[in-house]
Amino acid sequence: MTRATAAEALATAAGAGRIVRIMTAMDRPRRLRRTPALRRLVAETTLEPRQLVLPMFVADGLAEPREIGSMPGVYQHSMDSLRKAAVEAVTAGVGGLMLFGVPRPEDKDPSGSQAAAPDGILNRGLRALADEVGDSTVVMADTCLDEFTDHGHCGVLSADGSVDNDATLDRYVEMALAQAEAGADLLGTSGMMDGQVGAIRAGLDAAGRTDTGILAYAAKYASAFYGPFREAVGSSLQGDRRTYQQDPANRRESIRELELDLAEGADIVMVKPAMSYLDILRDVSDRSSVPVAAYQISGEYSMITAAAQRGWIDRRGAVLESLLGIRRAGADFVLTYWATEASHWLS
Repeated sequence: MTRATAAEALATAAGAGRIVRIMTAMDRPRRLRRTPALRRLVAETTLEPRQLVLPMFVADGLAEPREIGSMPGVYQHSMDSLRKAAVEAVTAGVGGLMLFGVPRPEDKDPSGSQAAAPDGILNRGLRALADEVGDSTVVMADTCLDEFTDHGHCGVLSADGSVDNDATLDRYVEMALAQAEAGADLLGTSGMMDGQVGAIRAGLDAAGRTDTGILAYAAKYASAFYGPFREAVGSSLQGDRRTYQQDPANRRESIRELELDLAEGADIVMVKPAMSYLDILRDVSDRSSVPVAAYQISGEYSMITAAAQRGWIDRRGAVLESLLGIRRAGADFVLTYWATEASHWLS
């Protein structure tokens, strides 16, 4: 049967009120799924080690790495184990490393002063990474005060207990300059203060740090999936951060945040969390003029890990599928705690 004959038959059947499916030579998309080689040839989305960034935690006072109870397989590192894990990640081909510092409880204070101290744990860790692997990867720093404040908020507080946006910007600039000095290539502005990208960009430029880039957390939502991360960084937070992180109910708001960050000089923008916000990631990717990142956060990691430990899902398959979905939604690269392991799988 020719295509014309098939069309005539279909029209006749439709005119008679019958629903008929005519399979023509053009109606077999399954042909291109038949073998792994064919599927690889026509894959629309790629997942490569260079598109993965490993978040890492370095904790003050540790002699040995300490596993995070709610994130099996993820560790708070000592300085020595941080170096070793960084070398392993870079050897596997990961695109970058994002470092978080975990100070000792007694070193926290209302202003998070250790965040900007040259000998603070985060800045020591950044120097260690820059010395060990800095020429072969992108060293990124978390530029936020929450790990360092005794109240656990992402900024300094006013007398009434609210976060003082403008006073916090001054602290962010101090922190950014210390991180740039320590060797960070990109600064991750995760605090969600209004004007944070512009303030940090101006501060860096005034200090001659024009080559230090800003990875702006353009869309960061107040998510229930951050729970394990609070353990990872030893958070002191009481309450929540809903007055400055975005409401999960809102979508258009993310575009406003994106446009502000781009206007203030962001070099890369990020959506966080990833898996529950793929619509936001798609929106941001469609509108961004700079690269877009997404953060597969602690709760997303722990959900898949827990289900796999119980034998409910295939671990490797679920990990790679989740990362591919984030890439398909528009992320140029993904921050994931599986970066090193997934890179080995993909190599």
